[in-house]
Amino acid sequence: MSFSHPQSVEDLLTFRVNRLMASAGALVTRLCEGRYGITRREWRLICLLAEQGAMSPSELAVRSHLPRGPVSKHIRDLADKQLLIKRPVAGDMRRARLELTAEGRRIHAELFPQSERYHRQVLQALTPAELTAFDSALSRLTEAADRLLAAQPPVAKADRRHGGSRRVAAG
Repeated sequence: MSFSHPQSVEDLLTFRVNRLMASAGALVTRLCEGRYGITRREWRLICLLAEQGAMSPSELAVRSHLPRGPVSKHIRDLADKQLLIKRPVAGDMRRARLELTAEGRRIHAELFPQSERYHRQVLQALTPAELTAFDSALSRLTEAADRLLAAQPPVAKADRRHGGSRRVAAG
């Protein structure tokens, strides 16, 4: 395995990070789905609203690093589950603010410590020095990826409404 000269998909940083997420995230996903009836992505939105307060749907999509379409669906689902409320902005009925209900806040208060416990258990594989170095390296890698993404011109994307195989011109 070599990050600097990948020879297979398993050598790629994104594959390795996704593999870690699949294993470590599965613990929280099982809790979310099994005990609380929410998805991992819904949990992410609940956490952001609990920690950062009310915000617009667009702002929630940006902060969650998720596409707006799926976020809109998750917002509807969370509202249907009575975990968040969508309040219109006075004077502009096209805009709304999202906030957690009491039940949404209760789930966050109950589930976050459990998620944090799994987080600590996974990170126990590293020494304190390794953990500090990993945290720093992860921050630098994220910044580098953000810069690379911002510098790349948009490319054609698959038209997912038509099965994802048809290419559409970049807008």
